[in-house]
Amino acid sequence: MSTFKKSWLLLVATSLIVVSACSSKTGEAGKPDTAGSKDVVASDAGFTKGKYDPPIEISTVVMFAPPKKYVKGDTKENNVHDRWMLETLGIKHKDTWYPAGGDQYKQKLQLAIASGEKLPDFVFVPTDPVLTNQLIDSGQFVAIDTLFDKYANKTWKDHAAQHPELWYPFTRNGKKYNLPILEYTDNDDTMLWLREDWMEKLNLSAPKTIADLENVMDKFKNQNPDGLSPKDVYPLAISLKNNTNTWMGGLDWLFGAYGSVEEQWNKDANGKLEYGSINPGAKKALAKLQEWMNKGYIHPDAALWDEGKSAEIWTKGNAGVLPGANWVPDWPAPDLIKNVKNSKYKAYPVPAGPDGLAGTKWQNSGVNSSFMINKDAKHPEAIFLYYNYMLDNLANPPTGSKFEYGFAKGYDWDIVDGKPTSDKDKIKDFSNDFTFITGPARIPDLYMKTLVKLADGKTPETPYEKQIADFRKPENWYAAKVVMSQMDIRKQNYFTGAATPTMISKWNLLRQSEMETFNKIIYGKLPVNAFDEFVASWKANGGDQTTKEVNEWYTSVTKK
Repeated sequence: MSTFKKSWLLLVATSLIVVSACSSKTGEAGKPDTAGSKDVVASDAGFTKGKYDPPIEISTVVMFAPPKKYVKGDTKENNVHDRWMLETLGIKHKDTWYPAGGDQYKQKLQLAIASGEKLPDFVFVPTDPVLTNQLIDSGQFVAIDTLFDKYANKTWKDHAAQHPELWYPFTRNGKKYNLPILEYTDNDDTMLWLREDWMEKLNLSAPKTIADLENVMDKFKNQNPDGLSPKDVYPLAISLKNNTNTWMGGLDWLFGAYGSVEEQWNKDANGKLEYGSINPGAKKALAKLQEWMNKGYIHPDAALWDEGKSAEIWTKGNAGVLPGANWVPDWPAPDLIKNVKNSKYKAYPVPAGPDGLAGTKWQNSGVNSSFMINKDAKHPEAIFLYYNYMLDNLANPPTGSKFEYGFAKGYDWDIVDGKPTSDKDKIKDFSNDFTFITGPARIPDLYMKTLVKLADGKTPETPYEKQIADFRKPENWYAAKVVMSQMDIRKQNYFTGAATPTMISKWNLLRQSEMETFNKIIYGKLPVNAFDEFVASWKANGGDQTTKEVNEWYTSVTKK
């Protein structure tokens, strides 16, 4: 699972008070600001020699808290990571913040901004558009356009060029303020995990359409291969409690089959952003859900279940279809194998609707967080030297490199009985808890490419490929092929900015109306045509103005 993946909808809901209290600006398009106006003075010395000589000192925010337990006499001030950084790059930690936890860290930053406290040279920013805009508004950080163009390595630049949308949350008046820290792409795309043992016993083929899927669910319920009574089987495991466009038990694929993806901002036929939940296709999806609820394909308690709870009906053996990502074999599938004897599962592509349409959410531009550079940093380029090295040497080390088996000998790997191993039970003082400034280095497309290679039966060759082969299950490998087969149907959420002015005052009520109306339609407490009344009310009560503001924001971050 992606630890950093968060819905902007939740961020809006939880951040409204903070916006009002900590920032007098909201980052509207065209609003003048002085942030980043200071000229950036950088040095090429570290890049010319590969390290700073003499060494330099920097202050940072380390992404993760320090290790729970230091080994080999290491301390927070003297540890294997900092010794490596000083020896390899000539960079020394002078003063470092260690976040106490996500929420506490955000509060600490916001208080520092409000009080004018001097922040470190390099500040870690979690995925939070409200916080990002507050930091830009503080005037303490520089625009990074020139620095990125000059110092970022090929991996970093290539990914940014392929995914210009990653800059949208970090852009103000045509300038970029945050350095994206890369994450594996495509790791959260939706597919359908079906009970493969049921599919085999019923001699069913892959469901290519919604109609095919309905046939599968009908057979799962009424001809259950495990001998379960129809009243004990609710074939589709979904969550209706909070968001339905979500990471487990979601419904993005069903709405996508009717031309839209709900709860996100998609592009319409004219290239404008529209809220997916008011698209006419959403009405058809709701009609289908109402039908499925009436037929008993969906459990009546789904409106009480969050994402994790929605998976339980599948792992307990009472459901046969679980919408989820490629990592389902890691969790929660092991619970299914434990609970249901001889059970099997397999990933299938999402089905197409009656008009041949198909779609899933895609909100991962290969970024899990970012860093901002203080305008007073004496060496603003130092973080580039550090992260470039991480991407070039640790993300995919070649055979024979010093990082072939891990980061530090005697910590996360060692020679035991004459052979290299990373088995923590064999290493006396095992530790793989390193305080990397940027977190582990990841090349965005490497994970999926490696899984597909393994699924194709090819032999793992590089240290990274061997590691993935050891730690990921064959079900993961095959799921990656399903993900890659759906690349053309994914719909991106194009709005990744902070709450617009109308969102701040009205979005919570709009969302509440949406959730209540949709659930009442699904449960048959309202007719399907109530959708039309909802859309009219949504538009009149702030939706149209929000759409205008969202499009103004989008124009501001995409203009050349």
